[in-house]
Order: sequence, then C-alpha cells, then structure tokens
Amino acid sequence: MADQADDNTTEETPEGQAPAAEAGGAEPEAGAAPEVGAAPEAGSEPEAAGEPDAAADAGDAAAPAQPAAPAEQLSPKERRRRTRSKHAGEARPSRSLEERHAERVAERRAKALRRRARRLQERAKASARRAAAPAQEALAPVHPVVEGKRKVRQGVVVSNKAEKTITVRIDVSHRHRRYEKVVRSSSTVHAHDENNDAHEGDVVRVIESRPLSRTKRWALVDVVERAR
Repeated sequence: MADQADDNTTEETPEGQAPAAEAGGAEPEAGAAPEVGAAPEAGSEPEAAGEPDAAADAGDAAAPAQPAAPAEQLSPKERRRRTRSKHAGEARPSRSLEERHAERVAERRAKALRRRARRLQERAKASARRAAAPAQEALAPVHPVVEGKRKVRQGVVVSNKAEKTITVRIDVSHRHRRYEKVVRSSSTVHAHDENNDAHEGDVVRVIESRPLSRTKRWALVDVVERAR
C-alpha cells in the first residue's frame, strides 16, 4: 500500500507544468513541422533568399528609364528675385563715393558688352535665316502701271521778271447750263521756263509737271505767238 501511495504522489503534478522529462529532454521528431511563429535557426537561411532580389533586378532592368525632369525656365525678373531671397543679409563694407561710381561704371560696361554680344548673335542668326530662306519671287502688280495724261493749257504771259519762271494767265469761257450765259473766268499759274524764252505778252502753252517749287507746278512747252 505504501508503494502504491508513493507512485500516486510521484505521478501527481501541478496543473500547467509539464513533466521534467518532457520539458527538457523531449526533441521534435524528424518529420514534424516547425511551430507557427517560431524563429528560424541561426545557421539556417531561407531557401529562396536570392529569388526576390533577382526578380527586383529583372524588374528594374525591364522598366524603361524615366526622362529627366526639364530644367525650370525662369524669367530674368524671377531669377533676380530668387537671388535676392538667397541673400544672407550681411551688410556690405562702406565705400567712398569714387568707389561706388567706379563700380557702377564697371557694371555698365559689362552690361554693354553683354548687350553687344547678344545683338551680334541675333544679327548673325537673322542673316543665316535670310540666307537659308528661298528667294521670294516678285509679285506681279495688281494694276498695270499707267501714266496719267497730263493737262496742257494755253495762256498769256503776264510776267517774266523772275529767273526761269513765268506767270501765265489762262482764260476760260463756257456757257452756263441753265441760263445759257457765257461765263468767263481766268486763273494764274507759275510755269518753269528753263531758257527764259517767253516774254511778257506772249501766247504760250504749258503742261503739268511735278512740283518744282512752292508755287510752280507747270512747265513751258512752246511759244505759240510772240507779242508785237
């Protein structure tokens, strides 16, 4: 009876505790699967450790190269504003009036050189474009050039005192359309006489010409009749 009690005492264990033989000496079977969430052994490596890296390299090689972002085009005003915003705010050393004037002159000269280089470059480009452009054919005039018929008038020389200029009185007479009355009128013009051929009282013919002076718009054609 005593032996049986001892065996019962030995077999009874508190709840929640595994037997000593099972806690320390038990080993998992060879074919048993590892427990869920168990950490891998220190010396072991995953079998497909290199496969994700190879797939990533293949994907990078297959992906097309993305074009570089274009440089931002800034206006001169925006460029100056950004330059001013980057200024540290340090005070410049004091300068004399002569030094400031010399600095302004040097800056103006540098700007003038840049402007000149820019203008020369633009002129060279424009001349190259003109040289490369095909020659344009002359367009035919829409209306043919026709010289108008100039007026010719006959009159009497009333003065030849001016040099190479005569004053001619042109008499005009016509019948009135309604009253059937003969209406006489006269006008005076200045005509160019290159050789001073006409004299006062001569009957001459004059023709329209380009403006020869402030008042001369006519030129002498010939002397029809000499004064007696």
